[in-house]
Amino acid sequence: MRKRMLMSALGMGAAYLLRNREAREKLFRTVQSFVGKTKRRVR
Repeated sequence: MRKRMLMSALGMGAAYLLRNREAREKLFRTVQSFVGKTKRRVR
């Protein structure tokens, strides 16, 4: 039951991001910022 709920939540989130361009771009900027900070620490 929990797995089904998790998959439904992921599907709804993906559909939201596909429809909402601003939310998608904000998410990508956040991820890129985080990845950029992580890469700087590793060096």
